[in-house]
Amino acid sequence: MNTKKRILVAPLNWGLGHSTRCIPIINELLKHNFEPVIASDGIALELLKKEFPKLSAFELPSYNITYAKKATSFKIKLLKDSPHLLKTIKREKKVIESLVESEGLSGIISDNRFGVRHNAIPSVFITHQLRVLSGNTTWLSSKLHQNIISKYNECWVPDHMGSINLSGELGHVPNFVAKIKYLGPLTRFKKQHVEIEYNLLVLLSGPEPQRTYLEEKLLNDLKHYNGKVLFIKGKVESKQQKTIIDNVVIYNFMTSNQLEIAINKSDLILSRSGYTTLMDLSKLEKKAFFIPTPGQFEQEYLAKKLASEGIAPYCTQDDFNIEMLSKIEYYRGFKSEDYQLNYKRLFGLFQSK
Repeated sequence: MNTKKRILVAPLNWGLGHSTRCIPIINELLKHNFEPVIASDGIALELLKKEFPKLSAFELPSYNITYAKKATSFKIKLLKDSPHLLKTIKREKKVIESLVESEGLSGIISDNRFGVRHNAIPSVFITHQLRVLSGNTTWLSSKLHQNIISKYNECWVPDHMGSINLSGELGHVPNFVAKIKYLGPLTRFKKQHVEIEYNLLVLLSGPEPQRTYLEEKLLNDLKHYNGKVLFIKGKVESKQQKTIIDNVVIYNFMTSNQLEIAINKSDLILSRSGYTTLMDLSKLEKKAFFIPTPGQFEQEYLAKKLASEGIAPYCTQDDFNIEMLSKIEYYRGFKSEDYQLNYKRLFGLFQSK
């Protein structure tokens, strides 16, 4: 008879960051004798099914989050999409109710999925955004987010608690409404001392159409780059594909193990300033250049924060050209802060019932 407690892990399908930062959580649940159950949609679900083929996996209703074609229309598009979002959250709650019954769940870990919780079992919300930046409506977006978080038993923030941290004012709000636990940065990667093979690694992710815009722009720009380049599109498809154009080796996606080796073997990284990417590069102590997703206030804030701290330069998507990579030498790059998380204590929440 299976006596392992079953814990649902459900990341948001917005780029790959939410699903990849759930990988270390799922691995630790397995180590601590829990049985993780996966739930998401789109490429986030595909990625976790590839990483954990033996685990049960369920499809949740899709939020269908895409970006406006123009960065300035980002907020308007989100407002237009909000009725659909609210309907999806309602549908998501119904799916969760039936999964709690049919799968005998003992706990829930939601990474930014608002409808993934249940009053009868311990429910956790993972986010690095206790404060949600949205320009002149930051107070409103933050209040709405905090209201959702307050409905969970705990909120886990993947960052350091103190003044040396990655998320800055996003993940550190005085007198916050909910019970907060700081996990330290979450990453599936370990630093390896290997020989450098690539001068530059381009690492793409994030919602469309902006991911494609940047892919096309960079592939064109790289014709003028002399070094050896590894280019990962961040498109999770059924089969891995590799193409070589001159000095550029291109993959549609990589598994965790492949990506860990690839980043370790690369001298410089060019990517979006998504929070999960920052956690990965921090652990691997890399030097990087960031191009925030246009219109995404959080990525713009994080890129500016890192530049002001002398860690990494950044530039807007429209203004970027390949010569700008030379700025990296004037920045010190990431340094990893050692942090040991007591997962036994953290998962104690699920043992209580």
